[in-house]
Amino acid sequence: MKNIFHLPTLIILLLFLWGPAKAQSSPNSNPKVTLAGIDRERLNRYDEFLKNEIEEGRMPGAVSYIMRRGEIVHEVAYGYSSLKDKTPIQKDQLFHIMSMTKPIVTVAFMMLFEEGHFSLTDPVSKYLPQFKDLRVAEDVGQGANGQTQPANKEITISHLLTHTAGFSHGLGGTKLDNEIAKALYSESHKNIENRVNTMIKMPLVGHPGEQWYYSASPDVLSLLIEHFSGMTTAGFLKQRIFDPLEMEDTGYNISKENKGRWMPVHHMDKQGNLINSAAQLPTEGNTIFGGTHGLFSSAPDYMKFCQMLLNKGEYKGKHLLSPKTVDIMTMNQVDDLYQAPGQGFGLGFGVTTNVAASKTLGSVGQYYWSGAYCTYFFIDPKEEMIVILMSQLQPYSNYYGEKMRQLVYQSLVREY
Repeated sequence: MKNIFHLPTLIILLLFLWGPAKAQSSPNSNPKVTLAGIDRERLNRYDEFLKNEIEEGRMPGAVSYIMRRGEIVHEVAYGYSSLKDKTPIQKDQLFHIMSMTKPIVTVAFMMLFEEGHFSLTDPVSKYLPQFKDLRVAEDVGQGANGQTQPANKEITISHLLTHTAGFSHGLGGTKLDNEIAKALYSESHKNIENRVNTMIKMPLVGHPGEQWYYSASPDVLSLLIEHFSGMTTAGFLKQRIFDPLEMEDTGYNISKENKGRWMPVHHMDKQGNLINSAAQLPTEGNTIFGGTHGLFSSAPDYMKFCQMLLNKGEYKGKHLLSPKTVDIMTMNQVDDLYQAPGQGFGLGFGVTTNVAASKTLGSVGQYYWSGAYCTYFFIDPKEEMIVILMSQLQPYSNYYGEKMRQLVYQSLVREY
């Protein structure tokens, strides 16, 4: 990668004068260069898309990283971290990654699987007795107080990992979903055990194994991590994942010295103007070490996590997972229960199963996920490629995740 300080002084001055939307971009847009099979001129379409979204006031700022064949071929930061303060965004900006917490906690959980603590077919009640005798809502439109029936089977570890247990995330819009969301995220909870125990008091939305329903099941994984390891999930993640991967910026709280690197979430006001949201999740003092969400991270840190996965569990000679474990995590585990065309779901990841049916550019075996504040990543083993895009924008839309794939994949070229 070229160093910006090798450019003529005039060009450096021009880059500065172009403003925050360009000042943090890396000097990797030379249209004559193809690096690791990516045409820089074609990749400029992705840069121009991001810059235009920022200039048109639809996105506050964004950080994007692309690695292919072990090389960082794209690292840019465009726009602002805070529109209120007009603070330029930085490449090492700290984001609330929301549901991109789920893959990290799933990896931690599967490390304990490799140590023999449990089998994927084990009932959860074997380790958490409160999971016996759960009930299923007969009509989710009636809410938590409606008629219920006994679950026709026990929830297994595999059901938790694949979102087929019958739990909800509270996002489905039914009366029961709304009540679950309020109970889990609006009420005060001391720790992850308290939140999980609240969740299992609510009826299931369906019988275990009979539907894919996006859920708070990873919170149960977090509680099981604490059960098997004797540590808090925060401590386990730091010791077993963040320290080995040199992820110094990832955790459930942001230190006071790094608070200035945090990017607040933004939203559109009633007049259609993008503004800083009045309500922000706390950046310190968090004691619920969840599996559904909760982690802060940076794009460079998350890239290290993705590198480990692309390398089949290995990072700089350290083996966090077996290649066979990564394989089973990234293959479709739910048959046709996952309703998105051409997509399935593994253990903690969405998985592309049929490119033609998906109507998107990509590869069979690509795996991915995203976060509620518009953070996205995917890993394509066939193309040896990792792509990360992070912003802080609500409500969530997969629009930017779709455009990221479209504009990154079109930049791949045939090499002779």
